[in-house]
Amino acid sequence: MEYIGATGKPVTLDEVPVDDGIDFHFILSFAIDADASGNPQNGIFKPYWAPSLTPESVAAVKSKHPNVKAMASLSGWSLDSTTLRWYKPENSHIWISNAFDSLKSIIETYHLDGIDIDYENFPKHNESFSYCIGELITYLKNQSVISVATIAPYRLTTIPYVQLFGAYGDVIDYVNHQFYTDKVRTTEAYLEDFRLRTAEFDKEKVLPSYEIDGRGIQGDAFFDALHILEENGFDINGIMIYSADASASTNLTTKFYYEQKSQEFLLNSSRV
Repeated sequence: MEYIGATGKPVTLDEVPVDDGIDFHFILSFAIDADASGNPQNGIFKPYWAPSLTPESVAAVKSKHPNVKAMASLSGWSLDSTTLRWYKPENSHIWISNAFDSLKSIIETYHLDGIDIDYENFPKHNESFSYCIGELITYLKNQSVISVATIAPYRLTTIPYVQLFGAYGDVIDYVNHQFYTDKVRTTEAYLEDFRLRTAEFDKEKVLPSYEIDGRGIQGDAFFDALHILEENGFDINGIMIYSADASASTNLTTKFYYEQKSQEFLLNSSRV
């Protein structure tokens, strides 16, 4: 799974290398319940990802690679300079209905297969998050609008996501925990962190993650950590990378290196 389109840097779907032997999920970033100024719109989502990620480009990459799926990630950290936050809807049922209708339109327009939940800022009382998001995912799946749903907690948002997963884990397919926010930089620390996060969620659904030119463990040490996870009995059922934008901006010798090596790892893994 790879996030794409969040930073404003030029990037296209067709430049990312995709091996046809493995499921590859592009996570378009982001669809946001806000107007252009960041004002909440009561569940009416709009796509704010890079303009290069057009409906035609999504259809083309899926036609070329039948193993590709595309998803919309909801919210993210900010919209330009406005920090985005979960807010308690005045009426949860209206918010869910608006979210369903607006996301269904985006999903159909952009030929998407699922949604990723990436709210990163919460008020002290956030009980409505679990209910609204859990019911939204359930409704979208029950109506066959989506076939896959993921969540993307990080170290400061564990509690609301654990609550969501505890109540609606049966409709959540993968947990894209942002391990790079946990400040682990060694293989041993990555193993201990993975033990912690898989205990909080479902160890079969938690995916190790990597931030290109970013925080946390870097370079080939990430793949060393994956081997150690396997040696300690964990199944590596996928890898999440953030982001194609960063990878496209690196020099030619390392451009999309981690996408290619991650796919090679998963294809060669004895446990997959």
